[in-house]
Amino acid sequence: MELRRLGQSGLKVSALSLGAMTFGESQTFMKGVTSPDDEGRRVFDRALDAGMNLVDTANVYSEGRSEELTGEWIAGKRDRVLLATKCRFPMGFGIKGNKPGPHAMGLSRQHILSACEDSLRRLKTDVIDLYQVHMQDSTVGIDETLRALDDLVRDGKVRYVGCSNYTGYRLVESLWSADRRNTTRFESVQLQWSLSVRDAEREVIPACRTFGLGTLIWSPLARGFLTGKYQRNQPAPAGTRLDAWKDSFRTLDNDHSWALLDVVREIAAKHDSTPAAISIAWLLAQKETSSIIVGARTVEQLDQNLAGLEIRLEPDDLAALDRASRPDWGYPYAFIGMREPW
Repeated sequence: MELRRLGQSGLKVSALSLGAMTFGESQTFMKGVTSPDDEGRRVFDRALDAGMNLVDTANVYSEGRSEELTGEWIAGKRDRVLLATKCRFPMGFGIKGNKPGPHAMGLSRQHILSACEDSLRRLKTDVIDLYQVHMQDSTVGIDETLRALDDLVRDGKVRYVGCSNYTGYRLVESLWSADRRNTTRFESVQLQWSLSVRDAEREVIPACRTFGLGTLIWSPLARGFLTGKYQRNQPAPAGTRLDAWKDSFRTLDNDHSWALLDVVREIAAKHDSTPAAISIAWLLAQKETSSIIVGARTVEQLDQNLAGLEIRLEPDDLAALDRASRPDWGYPYAFIGMREPW
């Protein structure tokens, strides 16, 4: 497994990382699309055997159960694994009628410190390698958030910090604040990126490139759409993620997405491979990619993702995929793009 440097930090992360969102029975947004514990354990062990050295979870995944299982399964293997988790959303996020208290969510100092202690307990560890804020919080000043994260680093409870689901302006403002106040800065950004969803290329990816931040990619297969299991003019197969998340399927059920999938299938046939492997290989070929987080419910799904490591896309493959997946960039990107790269 290739190791890549995470931004300007000293962390070396595997090109593919394990996403633990499917671990543990969930009553919230992952309900119905998680793994039974025994299969989840097999996925976990297979991932480590394949050379994955980063496991990414969050306190809200399966209402804390994902962290608990990760903590159990990592016993005796802690020196081989980098632990990454997140805070921001309330526990029970997505449960109808759940009304969290004012300090049970967000990026205030109060919530960050208490959430970190809870995650350390569930993970059965004394330090988190990469602690990430799960989404920006416009109700709390950036300085307060960064100071709390800086204290966790200074206290030895966290080694590095990162963010997820940030706008470009908020990311750059955070970097400026950290530089101005001499606090720990974000070393990575976890973001959605795939052939189907390239919006991060407008601002966030260029910001990561400019300021030397690593990227951890989530939903590299567009919630399974790019596996090729879905067919035009047909409903999502029963039991699939896009069957459970019908709103997501509706956003992909359009001529642009189906035409893209046709091209992915053609290139997969050329390489005697699968659409999933081709989609993973495309992301691995992007110079800004540090690690791709793969969330598999079964060992079979995990192996399909691992196959992407064996694919070397040719220049004409990359060009064809770029043409088929390119979105309408909009203003000012299209305007600038007529004259120079942005």
